[in-house]
Amino acid sequence: MRQSRVGSIRSPRVVVYKAEGCHLCERAGAQLAELRAELGFELVEVAIDGDPELESRYRELIPVVEIDGERVCTYYVQPEPFRRKLAAAQAAG
Repeated sequence: MRQSRVGSIRSPRVVVYKAEGCHLCERAGAQLAELRAELGFELVEVAIDGDPELESRYRELIPVVEIDGERVCTYYVQPEPFRRKLAAAQAAG
């Protein structure tokens, strides 16, 4: 896994699992884009459509947001808790 560094602060990898036509996924994507512009983290979007393993793991929970592999949000992205979890991941890195 590639780790970006700004000074001595590691940039955590944020992954959002989403599906086509999901309005909650669209909202989460917009919120994450705003948070990324503010906080500067790597954002990876993964479409679960057509992947049986991802569908079974995430379909009932999407959107699912993970920071460095740890699930931190389902259904909605709440900015303040997200900021705290991102800061904790940066500190741990």
